[in-house]
Amino acid sequence: MSLSCPECGFISTEGANYCQRCGALLVRAEGSNDAVTATYRIDETGELVPVEITEVTAHGPALVIRAGGGRVGESFPVEGERMTIGRRPDSDVFLDDITVSRDHALLVKRGEDWYMDDCGSLNGTYVNRSRIESRRLEEGDEVQIGKYKLTFHAR
Repeated sequence: MSLSCPECGFISTEGANYCQRCGALLVRAEGSNDAVTATYRIDETGELVPVEITEVTAHGPALVIRAGGGRVGESFPVEGERMTIGRRPDSDVFLDDITVSRDHALLVKRGEDWYMDDCGSLNGTYVNRSRIESRRLEEGDEVQIGKYKLTFHAR
């Protein structure tokens, strides 16, 4: 089933999540039979353990890798009111790629909303294909950092 873009009206191909012309998020009808986000966590032994997205977001939002680095489906639940993202090994979301700055971005809660802030990275942080300095996130927003694409899932 192809979808019409709510922003520009372009008819995107089947399975597309974002408009191929303007990059806007494509909205699907309630009850549509689309695939759901598959995710996992890594346990203490390094094994992949499948988890439901509702389990991941039970206590707050999460980021899930959609593409990049051979880590598709890895999830990162937010613990607290901020999450560091970068190439620094002690980052909350460690993205080991040369296109990712050591301190690349920050997911932070302001009031009731969550924001993605770029931390002055060389290659930039993108939300729904637009380069940002700071942007309020909504359910399903795509965040691109280097070669990684992550989806923001709210509770």
